[in-house]
Amino acid sequence: MLWVGVYGTLWIDAVRFQRPLGRMRHRTKQGGLVLPMSTASVKTPSPEPSYSILVQRTIEACELAREAAAIAAEGIATGSMSRLNDIRHCEKELDAIDVEVDSGVTSTITHVPEAETRQLLACMKVMIGLERIGDLLLSFATSAQAAGGHLDSQDARDLTHMATVLEKMLADVGRSFSQRDVKKAIDVLRADAEMDRLRNLIFLRHIENPENVAHHSSLQVIFMTQSLERAGDHAKNLAEEVCHFVSGRSIRHLLMAYDKPKEQMFIEWLRHKDEKAQ
Repeated sequence: MLWVGVYGTLWIDAVRFQRPLGRMRHRTKQGGLVLPMSTASVKTPSPEPSYSILVQRTIEACELAREAAAIAAEGIATGSMSRLNDIRHCEKELDAIDVEVDSGVTSTITHVPEAETRQLLACMKVMIGLERIGDLLLSFATSAQAAGGHLDSQDARDLTHMATVLEKMLADVGRSFSQRDVKKAIDVLRADAEMDRLRNLIFLRHIENPENVAHHSSLQVIFMTQSLERAGDHAKNLAEEVCHFVSGRSIRHLLMAYDKPKEQMFIEWLRHKDEKAQ
């Protein structure tokens, strides 16, 4: 009876240990131990932005910059310094689009045809200029708020005029880029002369001061004027970039051979090109 008890115990233990081994053999008969599946979600890489999305985002950035210039004009014209705070939101959004377009162009440019490659490069260059314009308009708003609304009436009119001209320049940049309209880009080049004229008037009034009249917040007014004038220069550069993108020729290269206004040289080149096509 003792032997029967021993054999019975051994048989029960063998069966007990054989069951998990049997299940393991069943799991591994296809080769290797099958581990339990994780319930964690699998992260798939985000798709690369398409060519059309990057172009559309650049056009939206042009509109954001135009809106910031419009806010600047409105804030000075109405004396509402709180309204100028909205420029900060435009500037942050421009920074975000700049990062998005820069990253998107880098990953997309090798997968598109040559014609689209040129426009993607233009998107990157335009975004660099728009981001700088956003910074300059934010600097304008900071100086205006530092002046605290204590601006001479003539300064307020001239600064409002400059901001309005800049708004029109940026609107034309957006249209010329989206519609590939060279004429709109040339309008931007012409408008830059008005920005320079207004800057010279303000500088003459505050720096040379031939009438020897005391002016309020001269330092802030000069900073505001410089910000708008430099933003206008960037808008002019964007228009030149559009001309290069559409035509494949650089205005600067044409000026190296001829001493003529930029818009005149470009119009003559377009006319010559049309005559050769006929």
